[in-house]
Amino acid sequence: MRLYARGNIFTTGMKKTSSYLFVYGTLLDKQNEFGAYLNANCVFYADGKFKGKLYDIGEYPGAVVAADGNNCVHGKIYHVNNASRVFKKLDYYEGFGPDEAQPNLFVRELVLVDTVSEIQECWVYLYNLPVDTFEQIESGFYRGNR
Repeated sequence: MRLYARGNIFTTGMKKTSSYLFVYGTLLDKQNEFGAYLNANCVFYADGKFKGKLYDIGEYPGAVVAADGNNCVHGKIYHVNNASRVFKKLDYYEGFGPDEAQPNLFVRELVLVDTVSEIQECWVYLYNLPVDTFEQIESGFYRGNR
């Protein structure tokens, strides 16, 4: 498989879409309205991680891709049922899209995610604003409600 770099995001260059979503933050909380929506409309696929850094933004984490170094963001991969409907709702939650504040708080990008058995191309909501004033979560795991 050939990898193509676009900024700091590495994809196969083959697909422009995916029915998989990698989740690392507040969407993992089933008590969260949108986390409950995710679980009602998606099927857990696998645990995963991608090369990147996770930051404590305050009420939620923010991930950025960082191909250099050994840092990883850990989370879960879901298979998304009815992707256009589900992503419309999740895009709203994540502040992504032309109707949201600009620049968008998060952007949804395709990223290669490692699982125990394969590499899966997944949509990931990546933080889209500067992170230099936020503390990095060195473990790469978001613990929520600190």
